[in-house]
Amino acid sequence: MPSAASPSVALVHERFTEWAGSEMVVEQLAHEFPEALVHAPVADPANVPAELRPRLRPGRLSRLLRPGGGYAHLLPALPVAMARTRLPDVDVVVASHHAFASQVVHATDAPVVAYVHSPARWVWDREMRRGEVGGAAGEALLGAFSAAFRPADHRAAQRLRTVVANSTAVADRVRRWWDRDAVVVHPPVDVDSYTPDASVGREDFYLLAGRLVPYKRPELAVRAATAAGVPLVVAGDGRARADCERVAGPNVRFLGRTTDAEQLDLYRRCKALLMPGVEDFGIVPVEAQACGAPVVAAAEGGALDTVLPGRTGVLVPEDGDGEHAVARWAEALASTTGDFDPGAIRTHAEGFSRAHFRERMREVVLAAL
Repeated sequence: MPSAASPSVALVHERFTEWAGSEMVVEQLAHEFPEALVHAPVADPANVPAELRPRLRPGRLSRLLRPGGGYAHLLPALPVAMARTRLPDVDVVVASHHAFASQVVHATDAPVVAYVHSPARWVWDREMRRGEVGGAAGEALLGAFSAAFRPADHRAAQRLRTVVANSTAVADRVRRWWDRDAVVVHPPVDVDSYTPDASVGREDFYLLAGRLVPYKRPELAVRAATAAGVPLVVAGDGRARADCERVAGPNVRFLGRTTDAEQLDLYRRCKALLMPGVEDFGIVPVEAQACGAPVVAAAEGGALDTVLPGRTGVLVPEDGDGEHAVARWAEALASTTGDFDPGAIRTHAEGFSRAHFRERMREVVLAAL
């Protein structure tokens, strides 16, 4: 019988090809369950913190990763690799799910708790496949793969003991696409490192931070700031940067990639952070709020959980990314004032702490036994 206080746990993550929000989730799960091994069909140890590497069990596909962590060519093999993961005899398996981790139900008789960053949006939502693959041929191939995989994705979801969604928006997708109810546990945010500094004053510029990729809609923020004539600092890089620079006015400044220290300084000085994309959750807005910065975000997705209109920021009604959306965002930027209480913003952000995440996930895991 498993111990109610300390069940044996195996952790599963789809891939370690970068270090981003979902990897931070696994890191905190590993912290909460220190005896658990971390299994991943595809993993580059260079993308895993040194203290976690001894517990990493990479799959054979890891040898086929391309330089820089390229894994797209491995996509068709990942569901089978996940279903054949060799797991130890444990009380419960906790899977970090983006697209294929739920397939681990075929590799174990133990109950599986899936922490769902989202059911694969590109599998279920055709719009998410646009602009994310190599041209029309690539989109067609991905569409065919998605159509073939959807039944298997749905079947695996029915075998999960517990589904945990990282936001209310993701819980809605789980219900719509998987026909499952989900418990919402927000991802961990390092609010202890991101803090206000009373000696640093707010300045008159908006901040856009993070990867410049199409689905985050950075071009919308750049076009809106240009139309409104307000200063915008863009901290980040990615394949959408050229499009952003093409439409940017002289009031927009591009910094490229920034260090953690530089990002912290920008959070502390900016008038507000912009989040034009519809995020599953969105860690960057919580980091900014932990520093006392308000957030101007699209009124959809994770922002509905993380931004309190009028108290910690502004929610802009969702209107796509066309001219109407640009006008709506430009109006929001032109009218946003600095009349926010940094202390109240910070207090709100503290509710997304790492400690709170670990406590909630332990409760969920124990309930699954």
